[in-house]
Amino acid sequence: MIVLPAVDLREGRCVQLVGGDYAKEAVRLEDPLAVARDWWRRGFGWLHVVDLDAATGRGSNTDLVTELLREAARHGASVQVGGGVRSLERIETLLDDGAARVVVGTRALEDADFLREAAEAFPGQLVVAADVRERQVVTRGWDTTLPRDVLDVIEGLGEHPLAGVLVTAVHKEGQMQGPDLRLMEAVAEACVWPVFASGGVGGIGDLRALAETGVAGCVVGMALYTDALAPQAALDLMEETA
Repeated sequence: MIVLPAVDLREGRCVQLVGGDYAKEAVRLEDPLAVARDWWRRGFGWLHVVDLDAATGRGSNTDLVTELLREAARHGASVQVGGGVRSLERIETLLDDGAARVVVGTRALEDADFLREAAEAFPGQLVVAADVRERQVVTRGWDTTLPRDVLDVIEGLGEHPLAGVLVTAVHKEGQMQGPDLRLMEAVAEACVWPVFASGGVGGIGDLRALAETGVAGCVVGMALYTDALAPQAALDLMEETA
């Protein structure tokens, strides 16, 4: 199982939110590029970058994302990028700029034709993000709840040539009180693509428990930024479960 440090962008800063609530910002670091360099220096080969402003229609960190991707190329690192990616043109631009994978959420889940077209145009390069609150899928920066159970969504993704599926337990996000293991185990069992988990990790024990569910990777934010999870412990676990 791989661990991907989260670099969430808001107003040009690297932040961490509690429970996906924009009024509850627990971490704010002024220089996201310095943050990314530090994760690479420590030994993480992948980062998970999200433009929170683009995801919620509050703005855009496009130039910063481009800089991060160029910096990743210089370090020989890999980045998956998401947040407000709702067009084929944006996907193509991100891939051309160096993204290893592009994360698509809202439009991919709300527009079946778009998902089909995007997956066919960029086979093996897209990760579909299914953000979940108590088994219901939420979109548009977690503001809209779809009348769909996450397992129904997961089963419908098998026909598309994806790089993976990212499942975020929004009800656990940023709280470091443990991941939703039952959810992740059910998703990993139902999904034909690699599953990346997110939300709730509070320490190395949580990562070990997630590895046992069968997920391929885990995006970790708050625990790494608050030192609840030692970066070296996460790197050691990746070697153990490789």
